[in-house]
Amino acid sequence: MFLLSSANNAFWGYGGRGYGYYGFDWTYLLVIAGLLLSMMASARVKSTFAQYSKLRCMAGLTGASAAQKVLHSAGIYDVTIEHVSGDLTDHYDPRSKTLRLSDSTYGSGSVAAVCVAAHECGHAIQDKVQYGPLVLRSTLVPAANFGSSLAWPVFFAGLIFSLRPLLTLGIVLFSLAVLFQLVTLPVEFDASRRALRVLEENHMLGEVELAGGKKVLSAAALTYVASLAASILQLLRLIILAGERGGRRRD
Repeated sequence: MFLLSSANNAFWGYGGRGYGYYGFDWTYLLVIAGLLLSMMASARVKSTFAQYSKLRCMAGLTGASAAQKVLHSAGIYDVTIEHVSGDLTDHYDPRSKTLRLSDSTYGSGSVAAVCVAAHECGHAIQDKVQYGPLVLRSTLVPAANFGSSLAWPVFFAGLIFSLRPLLTLGIVLFSLAVLFQLVTLPVEFDASRRALRVLEENHMLGEVELAGGKKVLSAAALTYVASLAASILQLLRLIILAGERGGRRRD
């Protein structure tokens, strides 16, 4: 009964600062704002990808053949290209040196598919040259996974039992996940830059196609920006809740 009451008070208030008696927790607005940003970014990338999925690559390339050509042009011959199920689940695995292309990319001959495949090749190129932010991101993966899985349980425990050390630890753990997303931004933007440069230099896409490809990759990049913004808003919410709990204890 105590746990239920404490958890409820932590989020709905009981006369503390910034709350009314059983009033709405205004910090949920930060969560809603982040959710809306993520939804808008996701909708944009899907609509942009759908638009340029209808535009065929004049060079006759598919996502898979484009990926192979981009990799070979960069002197990379030890990366395996595989098909993976799903929609826009494309990714490069540096551990196994494997480039996995989704249903909507692998065999498609659209401009969108070629650009997405080239973007993932950009990560393979980063891996080859040991691009600093990519190395840092790979190093942060264990800490980010650890932080994201434990941040909320630890923080909630701090709220329920009014333990400042647990609140602080929860915020620190969540910050590790935010840091990972922050480091991800330059990695993703650089991969797109490398991809577009290779596509242009090797005449894999025409001028109009390249312009469309830039829109596809820009829309995809916005999803990472929106995700980071949402996480920062969530982190801000944790800091505010911790401050409110600290203020009530002093009162």
